[in-house]
Amino acid sequence: MRALVQRVSSASVSVDGAVIGQIGQGLLILVCAMTGDTPDKSATLAAKIVKLRIFKDADGKMNQSLLDAGGSALIVSQFTLAADTSRGNRPGFSAAASPDQGRALYDQFIADIGALGIRTATGSFGADMAVALVNDGPVTIWLDV
Repeated sequence: MRALVQRVSSASVSVDGAVIGQIGQGLLILVCAMTGDTPDKSATLAAKIVKLRIFKDADGKMNQSLLDAGGSALIVSQFTLAADTSRGNRPGFSAAASPDQGRALYDQFIADIGALGIRTATGSFGADMAVALVNDGPVTIWLDV
């Protein structure tokens, strides 16, 4: 699985102009299931993200995890993270999981993050979404598992 993680002071996702998910301090997680991914990869990615020490401690150093900081996660499906841009100017997405597998792994990932004690908000799988965020830092990290 693949994720783009952004430390945020706030983030929201809207569908058709209506906010369907929002958080304050925490992480905006854009997540993509890739061909061949399994529920085990979802659990591994969730644990890695929740434990990333990317929040500031009392000394201003990035030394706290999402759990330590008491933050939330806004989780948004993002199949375009599977883009292959190695040839030509039009990205290919053949590395992305099928829609059925992608939805199942997206739902699994949400459950995995929640099971680790993080309050979650979500986008809507397959919908045309508008994501708004205030990137804190900015801190943006790419993860593959």
